[in-house]
Amino acid sequence: MKVKRRYHLKKREAKKIKEGLADYSDLIPEKAIIEFLEAEPYPLILIDGEPLIMLVDNKPFPTLKGALKTSIKSNRVIVDMGAVKFLTNGADVMSPGIVDADPKIKKGDLVIVVDEKYKKPITIGVSLIDGPSMVKNRKGKAIKNIHYIGDKIWNLKI
Repeated sequence: MKVKRRYHLKKREAKKIKEGLADYSDLIPEKAIIEFLEAEPYPLILIDGEPLIMLVDNKPFPTLKGALKTSIKSNRVIVDMGAVKFLTNGADVMSPGIVDADPKIKKGDLVIVVDEKYKKPITIGVSLIDGPSMVKNRKGKAIKNIHYIGDKIWNLKI
């Protein structure tokens, strides 16, 4: 992963990020050291040195490490255990593997994909269809995978 710049965020910028996280604002504790990491493919927000938040189209969203540190309240998609090995290799999420999805998900939303047995996050993606359609459809792609276990963001060492 190529890092272009790294700097501490001002309190005002950190507050905007926290507000943008909505349900996941608990990822930024009160006296945390908050840094901005300008990197490819997505800029990251480091909380006490850990990449817990990524900016996708300037919208903050938890990384997988961030999702592991908080309870997943919204934009959650549950996949069957047969899909896990494909997703951890970077595959997109197909509709037949989806067991359940947050009905509020709209096309283009960022989502957290978890497995049905342990409810652990496996991948972060962009929804290609709405939540109810993900469960209803029996063929086709439902989510474009943008961050998964074992990728450059997951393995980032600071």
